[in-house]
Amino acid sequence: MSNSVFQILLLLVSLMVQASGATPGLARPNCAETCGNVTVPFPFGIGIGCFLDDWYEIVCQQNNTVPILNKIGLRVLNISLPNFRPDGDGMIKVSLPVIYSTASCQGNGLVEPVSLEGSNFVFSQRWNVFTSVGCDIRATVISTKADGMAFTSTGCRSKCAGTNTNISWYSACSGRDGCCQTNLPFYLQAFSVDVKEDGGQQGCKYAFLADSSWFSNVTGLYDLRLNDTVPVVLQWGIQNVTNDILTNYSLALHESSTNSDVITCDTRGLPYVECWCRSGYGGNAYIIGGCQDINECEDSNICPGTGSTCVNKRGGFDCVDGRKTTKFILIGVGAGLGALLLCLFLWWLYKYIKKRKEIKLKEKYFKRNGGLLLESELSSPEGNVEKSKLFNSKDLEKATDNFNDDRILGQGGQGTVYKGMLTDGKIVAIKKSKVIDEGKVEQFINEVFILSQINHRNVVKLLGCCLETEVPLLVYEFIPNGTLYQYLHDPNEEFRVSWDTRLRIATEIAGALFYLHSAASIPIYHRDIKSTNILLDEKYQAKVADFGTSKSVSLDQTHVTTLVKGTFGYLDPEYFQSSQFTDKSDVYSFGVVLVELLTGQKPISSLREQEGRSLATYFIISMEQNRLFDIMDAQVLKEGKKEDIASAAILAKRCLYLNGRNRPTMKEVAMGLEGIRKLPNPLDIQQNQENREATESYNVAFPSSKSNIDMDVITLSDVQPLLPTETW
Repeated sequence: MSNSVFQILLLLVSLMVQASGATPGLARPNCAETCGNVTVPFPFGIGIGCFLDDWYEIVCQQNNTVPILNKIGLRVLNISLPNFRPDGDGMIKVSLPVIYSTASCQGNGLVEPVSLEGSNFVFSQRWNVFTSVGCDIRATVISTKADGMAFTSTGCRSKCAGTNTNISWYSACSGRDGCCQTNLPFYLQAFSVDVKEDGGQQGCKYAFLADSSWFSNVTGLYDLRLNDTVPVVLQWGIQNVTNDILTNYSLALHESSTNSDVITCDTRGLPYVECWCRSGYGGNAYIIGGCQDINECEDSNICPGTGSTCVNKRGGFDCVDGRKTTKFILIGVGAGLGALLLCLFLWWLYKYIKKRKEIKLKEKYFKRNGGLLLESELSSPEGNVEKSKLFNSKDLEKATDNFNDDRILGQGGQGTVYKGMLTDGKIVAIKKSKVIDEGKVEQFINEVFILSQINHRNVVKLLGCCLETEVPLLVYEFIPNGTLYQYLHDPNEEFRVSWDTRLRIATEIAGALFYLHSAASIPIYHRDIKSTNILLDEKYQAKVADFGTSKSVSLDQTHVTTLVKGTFGYLDPEYFQSSQFTDKSDVYSFGVVLVELLTGQKPISSLREQEGRSLATYFIISMEQNRLFDIMDAQVLKEGKKEDIASAAILAKRCLYLNGRNRPTMKEVAMGLEGIRKLPNPLDIQQNQENREATESYNVAFPSSKSNIDMDVITLSDVQPLLPTETW
């Protein structure tokens, strides 16, 4: 077991030590790396931008199978990069035709040899030999050296002492039997051959350069034909200068000073520079980042001895005695596992403490927001748990996608309303308030409890609340079709609002206010009736919303004295002066809404003259001047009977009396509107409303983008009882 663990750990250590990332290729990026079975490393290259200069250009011919050294026109057999060994010169092996022939030979052998002058190539003195074939000849190589020194010459003499004219091995080519060989001078780039007959036999006599290792595969030199080729080894390097070419191609020569532990560049006594990856690294030193650590441990025999294991490291390897280090590794493993368990425990402890803090914080918010008081109300005999529900904060966060901005339906002074879907699939509107007055928590809970008891088809229903957040979250039924204000004044509406629809909406609003004032268990004054607080459901039926400034009163109260709160254009002038809000104050605000429905004009408009900027004032002045039908909406005049329009206008004017005592009650207003609609039983308003009630259907899909509703108008119930609003 311990040996297995040890081997696994060594493997992990080996993988960690190896250089990260993929090893760069031998060619430049986005350049072909092979032609046929020949690898083409930079500075050689195939295609524009892939080679250092013209001397290193490779052209891939014959269906991309035959590489040609373009500048010289010779076929390439192999290209090798320099390496760290003393004999590891950069070499390119090319196929060279027999380079000289006597006149007695038939064929098309080259008379003049290939010249490498001007290049960074030389004929390798180490790997090539000069060979002369023929009886009784003396062949001389007259050379021009790469360093520009004087001409030198070397040669050999061959005789035919016997009758054997078939040379089988390179070692036999020693000057007898028609063959001789000699070494080349150093730095040979160009040469010529002088063959002189030394008496003896006649016949084809020729000489050539060839890779010395090639002769081991030759069965007979006399079998060579003049159009045959022989492999020749060229040594290559890079100019030892700093110029634009080197800079443009980012050669590793410029990196050698900062990467001396990886790359070495040297002339090795030659007139050019060679760069190679140091021992322990492999790749192409002529490419930035081209030298990468190699894994010597892939050689299974690299560490001799029993129990010795190879561990790779950067630039080398270590042979580790597993028997001596197992104990320390097991200790390391134990320490690592202990550290891991400690980290897991600390992570669990952090999560536990965080969760406890969240629970404590929720409990704190719940108590501060009056949760205990609401629970006591719900547990009382008068409480109705089914009508008022305490929601979980996580459920509401999930319903609104963590209160994503894409779910916003509207924003106002008291908070933001989001569209959400509960776990049971029900679509709701969730109001996230901005602040709460801690001194009025008891009143707030009382209002939530009362509003949750309201059950009227034309009043937006409060479904419940969440008190375990910093500010309460209120949950309402979702009303899909925006506000009455939009319905009347949005210039993008595709259709006009009919007279019957206007009259029906007015009747529904009046019926809802009558219910709040007279039929609810405890009378409720809305205190902010306006067209933006009248929502329209999927059937465009009215829903009274926004009880943020509402007040409940005892049955023996006639008014509520408070700071003045409301909206200009709808605010009761009498309330504004006395700060005493009565049920007649809601009547005044409704009167303004009724005038909006009749005229289609906004409650405050700078387009009207100074004395008529308030719609209520403008309407009363117009009636006094007998210009009622001049200010009516065109659709109203087109579809409504004049006597019905006049009756509705007179009712609106009564609602707008400055003296509240002269205004009708909401019951009288509702009956009057029912009478104009000519319903069969105008006194039984609630019954007719229930008979007209239809099954509600809701949108079940969330909108893909924010509502185009005016951000100054909350299109959903902006309810938060007893929260402070604008004060005049």
